[in-house]
Amino acid sequence: MSLANLLEAAADGRRLSFDQGVRIYKEAPLHELGAAAHARRMQMHPADRVTYVIDTTINYTNVCNVHCTFCAFFRPEGHGEGHTMTHDQVIERVRFAADQGATQIMIQGGVNPALRLEWFERLFERVRREYPHVDIHSLSVSEIVGLAHVEELSTRDVLMRLKTAGMKSLPGAGAEILVERVRKRISARKVKPHEWLGVMREAQILGMPTTATMMFGSIETLEERIEHLDVLRDLQDETSGFTAFIPWYYVPFKTPLRGREASGLEYLRMLAISRLYLDNFAHLQASWLTPGLKLGQLALFYGCDDMGGTIIEEQVVHDAGSTNEATRKQLEEIVLGAGFRPVIRDTYWNLRDDVALATA
Repeated sequence: MSLANLLEAAADGRRLSFDQGVRIYKEAPLHELGAAAHARRMQMHPADRVTYVIDTTINYTNVCNVHCTFCAFFRPEGHGEGHTMTHDQVIERVRFAADQGATQIMIQGGVNPALRLEWFERLFERVRREYPHVDIHSLSVSEIVGLAHVEELSTRDVLMRLKTAGMKSLPGAGAEILVERVRKRISARKVKPHEWLGVMREAQILGMPTTATMMFGSIETLEERIEHLDVLRDLQDETSGFTAFIPWYYVPFKTPLRGREASGLEYLRMLAISRLYLDNFAHLQASWLTPGLKLGQLALFYGCDDMGGTIIEEQVVHDAGSTNEATRKQLEEIVLGAGFRPVIRDTYWNLRDDVALATA
């Protein structure tokens, strides 16, 4: 099949094989790849709207025993700069976000073995009780596995107890590149790719929607990026439990791994191939936090139908060297400037017509 015919088929929703995905990723001109991805996005979501969620990320502890080389946020156990928030401090940040209209709260941190499962249960129960209108979209697979190890429980049991306490969904953080060679190089202590996928499967079977992520631009090959998409697509075929895919590029400036920052063109190419390859994912999110709002706006023409969140508070990517921030008004203006209509959603892509736009 010619490259043009292959792009046309993918734009129409035809499933790409691994080899076809590698081929168009490597060979297709960027704007043709983007045009195919945008056509597919408009076929899936023909309305003129682009969604976003009002949310915050509360990085409650920087103590971590995983020691990823791409992370500038963590501190090892016993380090003088290590810190863990109290429940009251976390609740104060939840209150601040809720007062600004946040409906999604992401509480994430390092894998801190000093924190037991009960610590999270009490925290989530308090958030649920005091702010019942916010969704606890929190923790990561690494934190779930860490808790299972400390408590000598299965990851399924940990998820069940957290769900009972109020955690409604599981973010896709910690996937990086789901290829064992890459994990050994950049995060040797982290959960293996099959373990990450296994915890996601368990959460989805328990009725907890999840997102999927990718951190690209460290040491992986282009083929390994497609392999990452491939295993996600396989699990989505099995469970239909992923709500969205969120690729973002590695920020190297203050991390032990170092390296170079991906270009804007690499970012757009990754978005486009993601939209075409992940034919069973409903939503593709423009992760503007690393590339900035202007590239986030361009992303709306490379397959994305969602601008992610306002991210009222976030520390991990910031500590790695990213300085991008955005208000609700700025996000909405970016969407309007691209010719779309901004619409507020919740964690599960339910549209929130009861919340007024900031630009109104």
